[in-house]
Amino acid sequence: MTEANQQHRTPTTGPDFADLRAALGERLTTDPALIANVARDSSRYEPEGSPAALVTARDTADVQATLAWANEHGVPVSVRGAGTGLAGGAAGYDGGLILSLAEMNQIISIDPADRLADVQPGVITAVLDDAARQHGLFFPPDPASARTSTVGGNIATNAGGLRCIAHGVTRDAVAALEVVLADGTVIHTGARTRKNVVGLDLTSLFVGSEGTLGVITQATVRLKSVPEGPVRTFRASFDAIGAAGDAVTEIVGSAVQVEVLELLDAESVQLIEQYQPSGLQVPGAAVLIGQCVGPGADHAARRVVEICARHGATEATDLADESLLEARRIANPALRAAGLRVSCDVGVPVSRLAEMFAGIERVAEQHGRRVSVVAHAGDGNLHPTVEAADTPEGYRVAAIVLDDITRLALSLGGTISGEHGIGAVKRHELPWQLDAGALAAQRAIKLALDPRGILTPGRAL
Repeated sequence: MTEANQQHRTPTTGPDFADLRAALGERLTTDPALIANVARDSSRYEPEGSPAALVTARDTADVQATLAWANEHGVPVSVRGAGTGLAGGAAGYDGGLILSLAEMNQIISIDPADRLADVQPGVITAVLDDAARQHGLFFPPDPASARTSTVGGNIATNAGGLRCIAHGVTRDAVAALEVVLADGTVIHTGARTRKNVVGLDLTSLFVGSEGTLGVITQATVRLKSVPEGPVRTFRASFDAIGAAGDAVTEIVGSAVQVEVLELLDAESVQLIEQYQPSGLQVPGAAVLIGQCVGPGADHAARRVVEICARHGATEATDLADESLLEARRIANPALRAAGLRVSCDVGVPVSRLAEMFAGIERVAEQHGRRVSVVAHAGDGNLHPTVEAADTPEGYRVAAIVLDDITRLALSLGGTISGEHGIGAVKRHELPWQLDAGALAAQRAIKLALDPRGILTPGRAL
């Protein structure tokens, strides 16, 4: 089957849900109002048409029944957690099924001895982290949306977040998965051990696959011990964005252990302060904020401040609270409230961060558009947001700006997405980064696991 054949074709007659309703009961609904509430995610992507039904799964058996039925009838399925995705990957299909995992939200067990947790995909990220901390542990992945995003959604997009510089991305925290394939078959990947070289690494294959290869119904994730000692937050303001980028490069390349390292341009800071005053202080061009934890936190924070001062910081200090990081977490709603509605994420090598910021300023000037940028500076992952009128034309023009920013990232040795995923909004950019052979190989895997193309068709791959 070719890629074109895997695209969703709306059936000429609506599907008969009698068999599926018999299996699921009230967990299946065709109520248009309920379906409309979950038919899109948090991205700019506008779904076409209306999904036919919503399944609110409560266990693996529900997912099995749903996918087996959809596979038999050739009905496309979109998979949804909390709907916080920013790439359009969870939006519903015309005439399709929405499979919601939000009520599969149980922490099945926490194993302090092996530092593992078994969870359903609908568990909220911050809820798992809070539960782990009751055992002196924590869940390392820390996206800005941690209080609303789900563990399953983070796994599906291989989300990163604020603590990536110290602990890696979500993939680094996943030990094993239970996955339901398109035909309803359940498979188990990975192991509870630290080492495992049995067979192909299917766990990593499903992490970041954006719901295209299977539906994750349970995950065994790795926890870490909460560091003992102080927590120190630091802040440094710069009059030149390039100087801030150079400071980041030296910090990352040094022996200083940093837990969080975030860079915000002046406009982002100003809009965050207008939205919810937090003491960030509006800089001349950019502010660098971050955190050090553990026994060496005091010394590490002082070293960061020294590095920033050496690179021309106009103000640099370390603090004992976390209010600055809380300000970073509200960046998205603050920018949206100010009319900067269209965002994406790209990544560049840390050493090219200063060039990337300077290039984004040029792109903004060329298009005559305000572009605000916040970045997980420690790993080179940037989140530019473009102002846009709340109209189809406004979003179209803003998307052109983001395409130019994406091309800029690629020219600097970067990637078209660091953590949000490809979904629907970035799928046209795939050939910019992946050669034809790489795309064909990925689509061959998709075809092998989902031959009828029902799982999130026409997205991500």
